Amino acid sequence: MNIDFPYHIDGRARTAETSDADHIRDLIELILFTAPGERVNRPDFGTGLMQLVFAPNSDELAATIQFLVRGALQQWLGERIRIDTLVAEHQESTLVIDVQYTMLLTQETASATFTRPV
Repeated sequence: MNIDFPYHIDGRARTAETSDADHIRDLIELILFTAPGERVNRPDFGTGLMQLVFAPNSDELAATIQFLVRGALQQWLGERIRIDTLVAEHQESTLVIDVQYTMLLTQETASATFTRPV
């Protein structure tokens, strides 16, 4: 059983569940948008990505974000997924991250796009 994120109650008045593929996507989102230090028992969990969005937009910033995100995903989900491609872009007032990955258990490929206003 995988608990759906964000947490909510389903139509049966129980904790909502989700598929393995959707759970992996939820985990990626949690890693991307959790700031280090936010989790008491895992102070190094997350990316600190939202702190970088205030830096001037440049090729160096895009490379830094891609390196940071790839490292965090490999650290926390390296036993579950293989990252095939990762693109991070700062488009005007929005941060867009596109991740294409392979789930190691099933060898299925998937992609997810995450956006956050900055």
